[in-house]
Amino acid sequence: MKLRMKKSLKSKKLLKIACIILAVCLLWSVAEPYFIEEKTTVIHDSDIPQNFVGKRIVFLSDIHHDRFFTRERVANVVKEVNDLNPDVIILGGDYVFGDKKYIEPAFEELAKLKAKMGIYGVTGNHDDWESYSLTIKYMKKAGITALTDKAEWLTIGDERIKIAGIDWYYLHEPDITPLIEDTSVNDFVILVSHTPDFAENLKTDKIDLMLSGHTHGGEVTFFGLWAPYIPSDYGQKYRTGIIKTDKTTVLVSNGIGNTFLPIRFFARPQINIIDLEK
Repeated sequence: MKLRMKKSLKSKKLLKIACIILAVCLLWSVAEPYFIEEKTTVIHDSDIPQNFVGKRIVFLSDIHHDRFFTRERVANVVKEVNDLNPDVIILGGDYVFGDKKYIEPAFEELAKLKAKMGIYGVTGNHDDWESYSLTIKYMKKAGITALTDKAEWLTIGDERIKIAGIDWYYLHEPDITPLIEDTSVNDFVILVSHTPDFAENLKTDKIDLMLSGHTHGGEVTFFGLWAPYIPSDYGQKYRTGIIKTDKTTVLVSNGIGNTFLPIRFFARPQINIIDLEK
């Protein structure tokens, strides 16, 4: 009888501990979207011109402005980015989620971004689903250069680097040849693609760095080690961080906002800071 009672008490105690752990995990998953990480990556590349050494690029992706990620939160992100004093700001797409009514207010806030050498952006899948034309319209109105299958040279003195961008990869099969035909393998070239899967299609060695979002770091993960769902054809490969391929280096951001539910678990939202070094 006493043995049964001890077992029963032990079971209740374990159940209580499990409930506490579950409650803590749930609370953290609701809180984590508010704890934005400023993640710095130093890119060392011999192709980086001397005049660009020490320059700072801030990469921001997957804002997903909606009823959960409010306009006020977008404004706070803009302020945080501006406080980083970036030389260049690059936006990786997916500015809104769920309704085209969020496009105009999102870009009214993004218009307040400040960078010494310009602000550039591409579109993502949600921008296409809500309204591609409105996204481009308000992006341009906000003073953001839309890299919709386009490229721009950034120049300091007699040295330069190139930033190229493609529209959402799954809409069509982009041909980046026209974007890089005037570059050599010794030029430093950045390619912005909302989805990182495009890295698998690169047939050139001219892309030094590719910037992507889309995967949200898995959004809900097993303690940052593995995610049950990644919107990629390559499983966990492009979940987050730096990935080396045989053609380029890919930086995948966890992004800022959320899809469907406003929760994250060990996939903190990120503002990515990229410092260029020789």
